[in-house]
Amino acid sequence: MAEKFTIGIASHGELRERALQIARGERRRQRGEPNIWFTSLASLARVLSEPNRQLLKIIDERHPTSLAELEALTGRRASNLSRTLKTMSRCGLVRLVHGKRGSVAPEVLVRELRMNLSIIV
Repeated sequence: MAEKFTIGIASHGELRERALQIARGERRRQRGEPNIWFTSLASLARVLSEPNRQLLKIIDERHPTSLAELEALTGRRASNLSRTLKTMSRCGLVRLVHGKRGSVAPEVLVRELRMNLSIIV
């Protein structure tokens, strides 16, 4: 079932330092902290472009069982879908479920995002 998540924007360096602090046990995720991180508003905009949001809607409503089926539903090439879905998977927006004979079925994990953004950095 898709959930609601909070997104954050931080530089690669900030995200790396945060990950190291967590690995060293110096930091734990705080309540209300973002679940999904982007390195810029531009990267967020690319991942959540209108065509990609339409793709998520189709996946969520139609539950395709393979990239071939998703290709037929969307008219997008499998190579484009594969790249886009891998990016969305790294961001935590979708899960790629591996099936029989190498098929991959995407599953939407997030339906709604909330964002707290400091505009003065």
